[in-house]
Amino acid sequence: MADGPRYAVPYRRRREGRTDYKLRRALVRSGKPRAVVRLTNKYVIVQVSEADIRGDIVRASASSRELAKLGWKGGAGNLPAAYLTGVLAARRAVDRGVKEAVLDIGLRGPTKGSKVFAALKGLADSGLIVPHSDGPLPPMERINGSHIAAYAKSLVGAQELYRKRFGAYLGRGLKPEDLSGHFEQVRKNVMAASLGTS
Repeated sequence: MADGPRYAVPYRRRREGRTDYKLRRALVRSGKPRAVVRLTNKYVIVQVSEADIRGDIVRASASSRELAKLGWKGGAGNLPAAYLTGVLAARRAVDRGVKEAVLDIGLRGPTKGSKVFAALKGLADSGLIVPHSDGPLPPMERINGSHIAAYAKSLVGAQELYRKRFGAYLGRGLKPEDLSGHFEQVRKNVMAASLGTS
């Protein structure tokens, strides 16, 4: 690390590679709430938060862990789950009077068709105004899980590989070939559900 009388040590979160302060300053200066999308290895987390001098205030939050309570039997970290989590977070935010937000993806790169943009589409489809273009959004065939169902159908001859790849789906009572129909049913459940406390 550099040293000397004129060297300023970067903030700890910048040194750790956790916060881009230049981007955060631009988002906070917009004066709008931020739709924060974060991905872990297993889950998708979407929060609508506002900046305050004391720290961020979370107005609404949703995690893909909650989707099981609404009937979701698929994976919690895939594109369909990201979309459904965005829908749930947007419904909660709109219910609390938040009408618009700007997307905050943190340090994640903006890859076209990624889970981040699936969550963005879920936010926008549920009535929250989030400025975006349609270019990076994944097509609806991927959001509803058709690509997963097509892959499962291609493995019907190889039963061992089929069970290895989709054992979790089968254990929860969902045939992966039926994922698109299951997605539509859960989407209706999410839209009709009473909103939780998050």
